[in-house]
Amino acid sequence: MTEQSKIAPVVKALPDAQTVTAVTHWTDRLFSFRCTRPRSLRFRSGEFVMLGLLGDTGKPLLRAYSIASPSWDEELEFYSIKVPDGPLTSRLQHIQPGDEIILRPKPVGTLVHDALLPGKRLWLFATGTGIAPFASLLRDPETFEKFEQVIFMHTCRELAELEYGRQLVESLPEDPLIGEFVGNKLLYYPTTTQDQSPHMGRITDNLTSGKVFADLGLPPLDPEIDRGMVCGSLDFNTDMKTILEAAGLREGANSEPAEYVVEKAFVG
Repeated sequence: MTEQSKIAPVVKALPDAQTVTAVTHWTDRLFSFRCTRPRSLRFRSGEFVMLGLLGDTGKPLLRAYSIASPSWDEELEFYSIKVPDGPLTSRLQHIQPGDEIILRPKPVGTLVHDALLPGKRLWLFATGTGIAPFASLLRDPETFEKFEQVIFMHTCRELAELEYGRQLVESLPEDPLIGEFVGNKLLYYPTTTQDQSPHMGRITDNLTSGKVFADLGLPPLDPEIDRGMVCGSLDFNTDMKTILEAAGLREGANSEPAEYVVEKAFVG
């Protein structure tokens, strides 16, 4: 079960502050929240911003968060892990509708369409909260206009940790704004590494063994038609780069588009 609460936005009192409008606790380790959107904020789906709270010293305590909502949304959505001793998340997990957070409206990031060369298939590879930028991209019509097929692989330890993504994917076909663009183009391949589920194992293992290709009836990765986006831990990103480059894909960037991109802002 998820816990949800909502409230109407209130007037901002702090510089760079936005008002929390909704909070959902998905598990004891994961939560999402929505907040008001600065009128001046323009971003590309897949980008991130710096957000946070005032620290005990009175100075802003900020970290990078991918915007999980699409660029057309009137509000902003974020998806976060709860870290009991984390400087920011230990406090951020207790926010309530009506509270204020600090949001620096300067979006940046690599997981954007502009950093990829044109292709036919787009692979989205995420572990844990790495789903956040893809939650934005999956609700952007441009994603389905640019690609004939979109394959979304998401791996978590437990089934409950997949719930945010599952509900998102299941809502897309019926969404009045995005449904007609999605059609039958999206393939969803969620896996777990601890709980029993229809598909088990790490993304890297399912790629190298060929299992995901067999399960979905797809050919192996081909640099001529396949494009990839990667968001996860440092080890996952490194392993994925090895796999993608072994298949002939090259890493791209905003300044030099290629066949795949990796978001490095959330690892360290």
